[in-house]
Amino acid sequence: MAKALIFLADGMADLPLEQLGNKTPLEVVDTPAMDSIAAKGSSGTFLTLPEGLPTSSDVANMSVLGLYPEHNYPGRGAIEAVSQGIELAEDDVAWRCNLVTVSPEGIMADYSAGHIEDEVSKQLIADLQAEFASDKVSFYPGVSYRNLLVLHGAEFSPEVFYYKPDSSHGINIEDLPWTALNDSVEAEHTVDFLNDLFAETADFLAKHPLNAGKDSPASHIWPWSPGKRPDLKSFADRFQGKSAAVISAVDVIRGIAKCTDMDVIIVPGATGYIDTNYAGKAAAAIEAIKTHDFVYLHVEAIDECSHEGNLELKMQAIADFDSQIVAPVLEALKDEDIIFAVLPDHPVPIELRKHTRTPVPLAICGSGIACDEVKVFSENEAPKGKLGFLKGDELMKILLEL
Repeated sequence: MAKALIFLADGMADLPLEQLGNKTPLEVVDTPAMDSIAAKGSSGTFLTLPEGLPTSSDVANMSVLGLYPEHNYPGRGAIEAVSQGIELAEDDVAWRCNLVTVSPEGIMADYSAGHIEDEVSKQLIADLQAEFASDKVSFYPGVSYRNLLVLHGAEFSPEVFYYKPDSSHGINIEDLPWTALNDSVEAEHTVDFLNDLFAETADFLAKHPLNAGKDSPASHIWPWSPGKRPDLKSFADRFQGKSAAVISAVDVIRGIAKCTDMDVIIVPGATGYIDTNYAGKAAAAIEAIKTHDFVYLHVEAIDECSHEGNLELKMQAIADFDSQIVAPVLEALKDEDIIFAVLPDHPVPIELRKHTRTPVPLAICGSGIACDEVKVFSENEAPKGKLGFLKGDELMKILLEL
């Protein structure tokens, strides 16, 4: 039986751009390694963001992994809490909590507070914890702007509508309110509590010396995607005992892995941005496939560049993904019986700077995979391939030969 490895390029898919001759960044950048997967195998598209769910990376990556978020989506905050080893009590509600920049005019200016440095973010979260922690509130540091807020007690509810900060650039925060999704006392109380905490922490952060003189200060917290303690079926139970490993720099992907008992491989220097340790991640994948049936190699950098609206950096990140991740792994494992797949988890069109539900391009090659007429990997060519339109666990069943 062949093993399988997915190269997951977060946020890589895009729309044609006039400045690129009506081509996408993926079509313009030279990507011989990804193209070789398409040329040697079959292409198609995959639905990663089903209707009715957030256009969020946790939903998209759960979909790619065949975990059906339509049935069991626990919320991003809860997933990342699992990644960090935070034990959620039955009545805890965990929120992803960005540090963001809101302009003096009240505009959401930067969902990442200028990709705040890790050590600065950790100090700010530690100081927020020292100032505001109680039997109702806890703050936990993550990586850069990606932190957590946990509300404790049955008085709180996850049934709150929120706006994703990375989809809200240029919008006045008055137009981005938290609202109750039902008429329960708990949901209404949670909204009121968040509004008070939002205002109080903003006053605190405005006076914090680590924000002094910054172009993109961490002026506010932004809680979103709440959830309670996850209860997901293991990967092995779902896929006939197959063993799996995940390599990623970010808590949301590590959390999905931990929720489903997949092995998480930590790579020193992996940052979730363009300065990540590409060589270390590639080496980790080459080693992991020796002892696992399936390896999920996730790279975040392209997504971050897309949210910034930085075309030059996005194209650099795509080139780096191809040359420093896909190419060396393919070369090292060329004589092994492995099925390789490459795809993004969702599009992030550079002009929109947010996720869209458009199905993503997919290419697969290896043992038992028929070759079709598609020779390059791109948004335009992939739909012409033999794989057609996949969804649910169809991709994983092909890769794991189930």
